Amino acid sequence: MNFAITQEAFPGAQVMVAHKNEVIFHKAYGFHTYDSVQPVGLTDLYDLASVTKILGPLPVLMKLVDEGKVNLDIPFSTYWKPWRKKKDKKSITLREILAHQAGLVPYIVFLNKATKGGKPKKRFIASKQSHKYSDKAYENQFVNKRFKDKLYRIVNKSEVSEEKIYKYSGLSFLIFPKVIEQLTNQSYEAYLQENFYQALGCSTLGFNPSNKAYNNNIVPTEIDTFWRKSLVKAYVHDENAALLGGVSGNAGLFGSANDILKMMLLYQNYGEFNKKRFISEKTVQEFTKIQYPTNENRRGLGFDKPLLGNDTLSISAAYPSPQSSTSSFGHAGFTGTLVWADPKNQLVFIFLSNRVYPSRSHRNLYKLNIRTSLQDIFYTALE
Repeated sequence: MNFAITQEAFPGAQVMVAHKNEVIFHKAYGFHTYDSVQPVGLTDLYDLASVTKILGPLPVLMKLVDEGKVNLDIPFSTYWKPWRKKKDKKSITLREILAHQAGLVPYIVFLNKATKGGKPKKRFIASKQSHKYSDKAYENQFVNKRFKDKLYRIVNKSEVSEEKIYKYSGLSFLIFPKVIEQLTNQSYEAYLQENFYQALGCSTLGFNPSNKAYNNNIVPTEIDTFWRKSLVKAYVHDENAALLGGVSGNAGLFGSANDILKMMLLYQNYGEFNKKRFISEKTVQEFTKIQYPTNENRRGLGFDKPLLGNDTLSISAAYPSPQSSTSSFGHAGFTGTLVWADPKNQLVFIFLSNRVYPSRSHRNLYKLNIRTSLQDIFYTALE
């Protein structure tokens, strides 16, 4: 960790590890920024970036599968009507989408539609909140509520590759909250809080921490020189999620290591936490297994999995630790986060950092393979 900080992989970070449902290691290192003013604290809140995907829409989709409200193997257009008229999308299944096997475009930069030369387009972003400009993207930046419809239209019109191979795409996660609202008759955020976070005792896991009176310190992310013109803190780093008012399925969740652990233990114990069942064992096992192994696709449903043949790779080539079991699963986030659960070894590994400080161009976290090396230490310790 100290080596990583000296190499500017991140200014600070924390590691939490649980074995057999008990925390065996939780330490913080470094500072929030390189000026060494605010030390990293164990209760700090982090922008989880793409870890949102498995802690936000995914548990809800699993619950809806359990309830028979969602079928993985019928066209997703059954639930998302605009795709019924799209020749290239009407027959895509939710299984294909969640396993990143559907041929969807990886990412669309919606900020290009809402700004021009780094300045907000007045028809989409206003400096004062009103009925029309209701979604808060950032301080003094409020998004026209019609922009969400524009975003959906662009997703609906986006190209689909005819080649069905593994290609990571976060696009569908932008529309999952809307689908969830239609299927549950409840807001995505409220449904998550009521059915998972509150019931698990996750008091800090949620969206838009700037609106909440947390005592926890919030770790900043990037000094945004393009759009927000400031150090982004307590607002989601991901621009697409920001334009959705901070509440999305692709990014936007903030949380502490302790609360993330509760969700990961729920998964590691195949849908059960503190002797209470939230999701059926069968459904969690289905979501956490490789879906298309013959197509060189390592992914589960929403979950990431070890590289195919990971146990034969060197530590520098592996992802995650080559000692992790094939039953293990998790997800990484753009801001420098990684969460991983291993049911076979009963090991949960949580790594939280803000590697995007001061800029997303800082990529030493990846180049030095810090997270895999750290996780491997704990597997070796198990022996």
